[in-house]
Amino acid sequence: MLIKTKEAQLPASIELTPLIDMVFLLLIFFLAATTFHQTEREMQIALPVASSTEPISTMLREIIINVDTDGRIVVSGQSLEEARLGELIQEAVTANPEQKVTVRGDRRAAYAHIARVLDICKNRGIQEPYLDTVPTE
Repeated sequence: MLIKTKEAQLPASIELTPLIDMVFLLLIFFLAATTFHQTEREMQIALPVASSTEPISTMLREIIINVDTDGRIVVSGQSLEEARLGELIQEAVTANPEQKVTVRGDRRAAYAHIARVLDICKNRGIQEPYLDTVPTE
């Protein structure tokens, strides 16, 4: 014969307070991390449309060159002259011969502005500059 004790067995429960705290901490961490990552892509440039786009390489630190509608060259939020851009690329290629460069030209910009930046890249040792586009809808 089994003797039952008077202790009532309470059903197991999970405390939600620590779980909610952890979710909020993770949310804050990811929001902060993505905000810092967007500083190089903060310019309002309307990219041209292309049917095949490739992901940007994350293996090496890329140089992202933005060209706005007026032909102004912006790298890491700073406006650069052509000579300074050439020096920057030359320094990067000297440090890493396989340096990657992405050119983000506004679709309303004259192609001459973008071609000028591509020419600077090729003359300073960048083998294959990447032109950033957005996929067709």
